[in-house]
Amino acid sequence: MSILFNPAKIGEVEIRNRFVHAATYESMAEEDGRVTDMLVQRYSRLARGEVGLIITGIAIVHPLGNVPGRAIGIYSDAMIPGLKRLAEAVHEHGAKIFIQLLHAGAQTNRQAIGRTPLAPSLVGPNPMYLNLARPMREREIEEAIRAFGQAARRAAEAGADGVHIAASGGYLLNEFLSPYFNRRKDGWGGSDENRFRIMREVIREVRRNLAPGMALTVKLTANDYTPREGITTPLAARYAKWMAELGIDALEIASGCTTYSGWHIWRGGVPVKELVKDLPGWQKPVAWLKFRSMAGKYDFSGPYNLEDARVIKAAIGEVPFILVGGLRRLSQMEEIAEKGEADFVALSRPLVREPNLVKKFREGRAEASSCISCNKCFAEIVHRRPLRCMASGG
Repeated sequence: MSILFNPAKIGEVEIRNRFVHAATYESMAEEDGRVTDMLVQRYSRLARGEVGLIITGIAIVHPLGNVPGRAIGIYSDAMIPGLKRLAEAVHEHGAKIFIQLLHAGAQTNRQAIGRTPLAPSLVGPNPMYLNLARPMREREIEEAIRAFGQAARRAAEAGADGVHIAASGGYLLNEFLSPYFNRRKDGWGGSDENRFRIMREVIREVRRNLAPGMALTVKLTANDYTPREGITTPLAARYAKWMAELGIDALEIASGCTTYSGWHIWRGGVPVKELVKDLPGWQKPVAWLKFRSMAGKYDFSGPYNLEDARVIKAAIGEVPFILVGGLRRLSQMEEIAEKGEADFVALSRPLVREPNLVKKFREGRAEASSCISCNKCFAEIVHRRPLRCMASGG
């Protein structure tokens, strides 16, 4: 049988195969972040479809780190019963679940959090939300670190198997790690070591609050693709080495920042019509021009994070590595695993289209995902509608 169907461990957590559901924002929670029946049903389908590990979509650790839309919340004990339902639904079908912990930082707006967004430094208006963020005070940084720790405690109480710290996508931890976003001159910036300080403190605080046997994993941006140099692959490798030394249980990488780097983060089609149609009238002309300018520049090209992965995996030694981004053909995934370029393969859009894809692979009913990377599913969540495949026949 394929190596991809062999069990493997992340920390002390045994995963039944090497297939991971990559963290995917669903816009399916209640307005306050509570888990809904729709979310439970989605995760149950993925588990029945034989995904080994399900990493949840965004779970917000602090109200001031919320995002516009209906993201999962883990910032209050009132969220624990719903998260417990989610974990039980996944466990019922033999899969494991890690909850992704995230603080949005500057990538949000006043409507979502009720005040000016927070960031490491004042950089300029966010290109998506068109607002300025305020530099965080030291006590606010410390509060955010504690919020990650308390979120980890809630994940433990909910029965999750681990947590996945989001240091990617241009959100708060990514912003602190990036020289482009972090222009501070105090103990939280000014050098690679200082920029990494918040990550070190978050990892330690999260670990203190996890139950015995739970895994702690991280998603790290390998390249920001910001207007001026931010995180690059060599810097990401340096950060990854430090994370490995802190004892993380696995690392996943991503590319690009959600609002600064065009379509690097997704690749494939730019569904201009779908992205623009529900925007307010005053936004449509500018948005149309912006998205049209991206069309054709980020064509889908297979595993687009693999080159960065080779560099960064070498920096973390025996720590398991999760590869995401552009994985579509089973034979290609097998080759990557057999060469040791990744220990686990993570899928997002393919599992939006086919939640039972892993089962189909195992039974020999599919050799590749039928996802065409049109990215119309992304347009749905941009407009705060529940995630679903919008391709013909999906």
